[in-house]
Amino acid sequence: MENSFKFFLPVQVRFAETDMQGHVFFGNYFTYFDMGLTEYLKAVGHTYDDFLTAGVDFFYVQTDCQFKGRAFFDQTLHVHVRVSAIGNSSFTFEFSIFEQISGRAVATGHITAVAIDKKTRKTVRVPESFRKAVADFEPVPLAPPEAG
Repeated sequence: MENSFKFFLPVQVRFAETDMQGHVFFGNYFTYFDMGLTEYLKAVGHTYDDFLTAGVDFFYVQTDCQFKGRAFFDQTLHVHVRVSAIGNSSFTFEFSIFEQISGRAVATGHITAVAIDKKTRKTVRVPESFRKAVADFEPVPLAPPEAG
């Protein structure tokens, strides 16, 4: 099991999240990523509301998911989350999902977001308060993203 992530969110698979093949429908992994991201922000001490209060919002601009295995109804998954890069206006969340009991890898992926001014919707610098919160929380220095 991945041990380089400091944070994870346990998620229990609901029946409605499975498909005719009996495993989690692929699109639901993006929902799990978003759930984990939201709780990660709380854990680092810089919530989505903190972005909005600072006059900053963010848009998801790129995401991907690699499927490593299947997950089934009533299994508990651990959605591991970290910020892997912060650039000038963009930041990237990295995810690894494991089945709780076996530790078996289920999915990996990332979401890249771009910071925008809440009113003008133009890109802005990622807030210093977020940079500091992540730096204080994460055990290793962040690499800049390839673009942004």
